[in-house]
Amino acid sequence: MRIRLPILVRGQFLALAAGVLAMGTAMATPAAADWRRAESPRFILYSDGDVGVLRDYAQKLETFDRLLRAIHGLPLSEVPDRRLPIYLVGSQRDIQQVRPGAGSSIQGFYLARDEDIFAIAVRTRKQDEVLLHEYVHHFMLQNFSAAYPGWLIEGYAEYFMTTDIGSPHIGVGRPDPDRVAWLATETWIPLADLLTKRPGEFRRAEDRVLYYSQAWLITHYFMSDPDRQKMLWAYIDAVGSGQDPVTALETVTGLTASGFERAVRDYFRGRTRIINYRADLFPQATITVTDLGAAENDLMLLSRRLIVGAPEGERAATAEDVRRAAARHGRDPFARLTLAHAELHFGDKARGVALLQELLADHPDHVEALQYLAAAKLSAARDGDDDDDGALREARTLLARAYALDPGQYRTYLLLAQAREGAPGYPNENDLQTWQLAYSLAPQLAEVRVGAARALIMRERFDEAIAILGPLANDPHGGQGAVIAGQMIAFARAGQTPPEALDEEAGDAGAESQP
Repeated sequence: MRIRLPILVRGQFLALAAGVLAMGTAMATPAAADWRRAESPRFILYSDGDVGVLRDYAQKLETFDRLLRAIHGLPLSEVPDRRLPIYLVGSQRDIQQVRPGAGSSIQGFYLARDEDIFAIAVRTRKQDEVLLHEYVHHFMLQNFSAAYPGWLIEGYAEYFMTTDIGSPHIGVGRPDPDRVAWLATETWIPLADLLTKRPGEFRRAEDRVLYYSQAWLITHYFMSDPDRQKMLWAYIDAVGSGQDPVTALETVTGLTASGFERAVRDYFRGRTRIINYRADLFPQATITVTDLGAAENDLMLLSRRLIVGAPEGERAATAEDVRRAAARHGRDPFARLTLAHAELHFGDKARGVALLQELLADHPDHVEALQYLAAAKLSAARDGDDDDDGALREARTLLARAYALDPGQYRTYLLLAQAREGAPGYPNENDLQTWQLAYSLAPQLAEVRVGAARALIMRERFDEAIAILGPLANDPHGGQGAVIAGQMIAFARAGQTPPEALDEEAGDAGAESQP
């Protein structure tokens, strides 16, 4: 909104990246249709459906991104250094292949992990809203650094997710009928609870739905009027500085909590305002569509499942599913990488390493294989399964090769930074720059925020660390990462370095699917 993240523009990013490397060197079945990849300036979309629908989704998302940029005062022509991958599937069954155990109501989700950051959704008009909701979260974390309260994080996504992208106008603020029905017929959760809790803290499923509904309405109330928008920015600043959320709301609005709730209810009973923007302000983006091969058709969803993870009891079966599917595709690089990935996570680690080495012997420019092999070497060094110094040296060599091939990969910088943790003199200035590069590319990733913040704290740059941790600490779906971020903020405010064990589980954060 007003406070920008220290994200590097592309020229700065490539210059800094060059400096860093110079300084330190189960249930899957074959797909029923062919997968295609649509590439646009800001997105990479994958779909096994109609190519026209795929193009329409890509154009819609490009327009939505530029709309958000226009509303938030960002250059419309600016593109991120990393495009967001999105997978469009035909049914909820496909969602369950990627995320076993996903309930029948889950029509899509967004995931941020060290191995990838992506979204997946069913191809229906209703699920357009799922994609837009999740993209708002991604966009705000990429471009702004304010520590938004949890209710506003969700309310903001709810407000923009119903955007009607058509011609000649783009309408923002259209009410969602389901949210309106809940507000009209159910007893609202207390305002103090909404302002101070995360949705997961409510036991009743009905209250979790009401959380989203009330968050949408309050956001709509603020966004529909320029003067109230100023109040919202002031509220964000106040909460970000540590003020009590209820007290801050009363101060910036000049209303008591009960008076504010009455004002919001009056607004709800009136006519909510839809703001229209001219569609011709956002010209069509260039989109290139490519047909993918047989291995991708067979293994695409399974490859995503490996990143999401599987319960302990399903891991062996998942590995066997991948082995069977990969065997159908011989020496195809995608099949070999997916098989190696499965062995590393759920099967025979030694075989996974050997498969990656064989793949790199045939394809020395395979960046993902370099990253997976480097990660395996780092893991072996941490676990004492290999010569620590030798494994670390090999990992750094692999990562240097990955950087030389593609300097725009956040995972390369994340692994480089993690390979230096605990080394003599850590963190030096080069380490901080490496974390900066990972953060610029993937501010949505909990591990990046936690790792970068720890390095800053160790250099006694406490305010910078707190700024990085704030959005994660307030994330309603931040999971263990949000808890860790909150604890680290407390240490930073006290001028202390958190214990190393604190941030070991930060990677558990990052998956969201709203009710």
